[in-house]
Amino acid sequence: MRALIDTCVIIDALQSRVPFAEAAQKIFIYTANKHFEGYITAKSVTDIYYLTHRLTHSNAETRKILSKLVTLFHLLDTTSLDCRKAISSKIADYEDAIMVETAVRSEMDCIVTRNVKDYMKSLVKVYEPSAFLQLLKIENETE
Repeated sequence: MRALIDTCVIIDALQSRVPFAEAAQKIFIYTANKHFEGYITAKSVTDIYYLTHRLTHSNAETRKILSKLVTLFHLLDTTSLDCRKAISSKIADYEDAIMVETAVRSEMDCIVTRNVKDYMKSLVKVYEPSAFLQLLKIENETE
């Protein structure tokens, strides 16, 4: 399974945000153990850098974290076409619309986010982290 992981889930894991950290950190473990193919967007990496640097106050430490992150997750580029399609999307939040367009073009099986309600009109399946983990558990049991 190929899953695009939203920025909020990555930040939940990195910053140990309660009550979201446990599920988010399990997603890191599951992708590291090849239970699924995890992806993040290149745009997410810049947001993750900004949010992480605000806590570490260290360029070197933040880059070390990003280096580990990009070894765990594959990177997807967002194209100008994704941005153009997102403008006319039925998804109200433009950033979320771009995420969906990137996921569609990249043939992702799903998007994992805490923000499921804003993705109601997504053409790609959307799961909260705990629901995604349940799906992976069921898939691994049937294999």
